[in-house]
Amino acid sequence: MAQSRFYLLRDIWSFMKERKKWWLLPIAIMLILVGILIVIGQSSSLSPFIYALF
Repeated sequence: MAQSRFYLLRDIWSFMKERKKWWLLPIAIMLILVGILIVIGQSSSLSPFIYALF
């Protein structure tokens, strides 16, 4: 499972490098950060702190 995840990241990285699609990198980083924020926000102990940010 972990190896397939790294393969996907390596494949995306090689796509961006080969096709010069560097503008995709900030979009991908923001999507990952929002996904992490959503996962962390689901836990009840951290919800008040995340709510205070917005």
